[in-house]
Amino acid sequence: MTNTAFISHPDTLLHVMDGSHPESPARITAIKNAVNASDLKEKLQLYEAPAATKAQLQRVHSTDYVDYIHSIAPKAGLVRLDGDTAMGPMSLSAALHASGAVVLATDLVITGKAKNAFCCVRPPGHHAGRANSAGFCIFNHIAVGVAHAMSQYPIKRAAIIDFDVHHGDGTEDIFSSNPNVMLCSTFQHPFYPFSGAETRSKNMINVPLAAKTRREDFREAVITEFAPALDDFKPEIMFVSAGFDAHLNDPLADLTLIEEDYVWITEFIKEFAAKYAKNRIISSLEGGYHLPSLAQSAWAHINCLAKNG
Repeated sequence: MTNTAFISHPDTLLHVMDGSHPESPARITAIKNAVNASDLKEKLQLYEAPAATKAQLQRVHSTDYVDYIHSIAPKAGLVRLDGDTAMGPMSLSAALHASGAVVLATDLVITGKAKNAFCCVRPPGHHAGRANSAGFCIFNHIAVGVAHAMSQYPIKRAAIIDFDVHHGDGTEDIFSSNPNVMLCSTFQHPFYPFSGAETRSKNMINVPLAAKTRREDFREAVITEFAPALDDFKPEIMFVSAGFDAHLNDPLADLTLIEEDYVWITEFIKEFAAKYAKNRIISSLEGGYHLPSLAQSAWAHINCLAKNG
């Protein structure tokens, strides 16, 4: 039995926007420490991510944008891409390896070398649009993986489940006009990036949740909104934008999930992957900024992926 792939890269620890930024290298360390402190590590295949190529990035980002990011990357100090996102000397490498992790994960899962995969990478990706950075995100790693799957393999339909507390506006920007990609997204609203609530479509299953929404109502929304859409769509592969900032303890948001809910949503994804997608799941870290809760929630998600059945 092949194991769950756990993919990361040392440069994910070297991307620093400033000394106090919540999207910090400590996020990666917290998750890895939680994995290494348990027997979960025995169920994982560890891989070091390659860097994504410009050609892989350009399937979802404009050539001008990819060239711009490469050209502006500083040799020292910080450059600001937008109000929330900056690059230091190692940020480009971290972002390239984060996208490359999802490309490798896609290859491993589709070829049967891994059962499924989790990419323990940063910066996050789901706010990065076709031609813009946003919300700590430089490249849209999940989008890069989806495009890789659909261009390099006979995959006709891909679904993305995004349970980050923020709407994945970059993912929507890239795929909203592509009927072969479905995005199923829960997010706090009204809240950054103040989008998604008005743009639901047949393939963009946007489910806004008010601040303080109960855990039971989150689950009910997933069952009511995601399940019938996925049954109609019948995805051949499933990607996960795994943000853990909808956690009760997260300092940047106001939803109320706990570790148990991340197990539940992972089991929900596994059920549909088994039904339609030959169990193929590729998950990549997005948000989550309360380090103990991030570590526990990500551990619960990865452990559920690694379980049989």
